[in-house]
Amino acid sequence: MKAWENNIRKVVPYVPGEQPKMEQVIKLNTNENPYPPSLKVKNAQMDLNRLRLYPDPEAKDLVHAIASYHGVEDSQVFVGVGSDDVLAMSFLTFFNSDKPLLFPDITYSFYDVWADLFRIPYETPALDDEFHIVAADYYKANGGVIFPNPNAPTGQLVELSFIEDILEHNQDVIVIVDEAYIDFGGQTALPLLEKYENLLVVRTFSKSRCLAGLRIGYAIGNPSLIKALNDVKYSFNSYTMNYPTIVMGTACMEDEEYFQETVHKVMATREWFGKELTRLGFTFEQSYANFIFAKHKSVPAKEIFEAAKKEHIFVRYFNKPRINDYLRISIGTDDEMKAFVTFLEKYLQ
Repeated sequence: MKAWENNIRKVVPYVPGEQPKMEQVIKLNTNENPYPPSLKVKNAQMDLNRLRLYPDPEAKDLVHAIASYHGVEDSQVFVGVGSDDVLAMSFLTFFNSDKPLLFPDITYSFYDVWADLFRIPYETPALDDEFHIVAADYYKANGGVIFPNPNAPTGQLVELSFIEDILEHNQDVIVIVDEAYIDFGGQTALPLLEKYENLLVVRTFSKSRCLAGLRIGYAIGNPSLIKALNDVKYSFNSYTMNYPTIVMGTACMEDEEYFQETVHKVMATREWFGKELTRLGFTFEQSYANFIFAKHKSVPAKEIFEAAKKEHIFVRYFNKPRINDYLRISIGTDDEMKAFVTFLEKYLQ
């Protein structure tokens, strides 16, 4: 090893779902929304002359639109380039204790990457045999808590009372609830912000808002937490969100009717598809996200994953302990899910 290599930070990176380059694929592996963005996004008016200028570093219009939608103050909203950016900034800002950060052993697989990157000690309490978070595992001393609700990749939901219990036992650290999928089922933790100053709720436009390609995420919390996030952001890169994104993101928040329509379409397709999976011999817990996490009674998940890929149908397979016999299947359009069911019927015969 060369001497200078000793000074290179080495981490095992996050591995996203495969982005197929071929035409005519059914892409059910990255939890994108199968429907196009709102027409208000498409028709958003932009002054192209403003592209020669730096964008608003505070993204005030977008922040205000998000704050108004959720009934909070502008000072309670932080925006970033996707929720991954928001979460990474949150790790860097809030988790600086010698005590371990806590998050589940089966959860969003970027959490341990950020912890390693920022040299944050962490522990991963195990989900129970039914993939439920065990509240008592989060009662001990720690440097912070984070978990998704609904969880990923399991799709399982915890009730508001569960989140409050976690907060009651962790009032001296920051607790982050990652709500990337909350619009597809369940109750948001946002009402708890009035009671708990140490709560941060993180959301994304990538799933229910049909804008994964635009990269918008946001956090809502106590103004002091938002100021701390912005201080770190401005110490890192002031101009993280570009002008077109701010304009189109603001327009997206103004089309509630389309938002509700697409969310309910996904939920209806999820329920139909779940019944089909059960008919075909799969088992799974009720999903409250825009995907289903399922295993077949006799056919290994990896075999189904590879066979589907040969037919240009992409689902997500995790070669990890405890979940290596499960597939995470994003909910596509009705036609896409029917095509996948047809494939499964033939393959499983």
